[in-house]
Amino acid sequence: MAGDGRSRARKNAPPREDVLAAAMEMIAERGLEKLTMAALGRAVDMSSGHLLYYFRTKDELLLRTLEWSEGRLGAERGRLLAGQGTARERLDAYVELYVPDGTGDPHWTLWLEVWNRSLNADEHGRDRQAAIEGAWHRDLVALLAEGVSRGEFGAIDPDRFAARLRALLDGFSIHVAIGLRGTGRAQVLAHVREFLDGALATDVRRPV
Repeated sequence: MAGDGRSRARKNAPPREDVLAAAMEMIAERGLEKLTMAALGRAVDMSSGHLLYYFRTKDELLLRTLEWSEGRLGAERGRLLAGQGTARERLDAYVELYVPDGTGDPHWTLWLEVWNRSLNADEHGRDRQAAIEGAWHRDLVALLAEGVSRGEFGAIDPDRFAARLRALLDGFSIHVAIGLRGTGRAQVLAHVREFLDGALATDVRRPV
């Protein structure tokens, strides 16, 4: 009988994607500290025990929520990069998608927490984080290589430049997400555009 009860509970549980969407909504509305298994369970009409059955730990819930959110961003990034604009126009769109919307951006709030918890993550968890970052990196490398091949960008090594640009974006994005004074979204985007104007100029001949 107990087994039948668990089977019915799993059958009647909301789709896992609904749980992840609810977790992201709670982060956006209340902050990460308010996201508990009990609170999330109330939001989706599940017990915290059932949530633990699906996700095992809060670390797994956070990582799974990040993967879900990144899946949506990845689809949007794909649409932007497949657009008809110049490589530079699409690069600017990539940057705008990368940088947080503002202080407390839920996606970046989640990223910061996952990074913090990664100190204690197992290899599988680290591999999953690396897969997310790898997708951003590969798309950026491909876009930079296209810009070089078309003569829009100067003589850069796309892979090296992508690694450095993403490090710059990560640093600025953290400042935006935590609300560091003097580094609002508009200011950061202006800084990055200015950097790209100089670093990608076609009269620059040495590798960057």
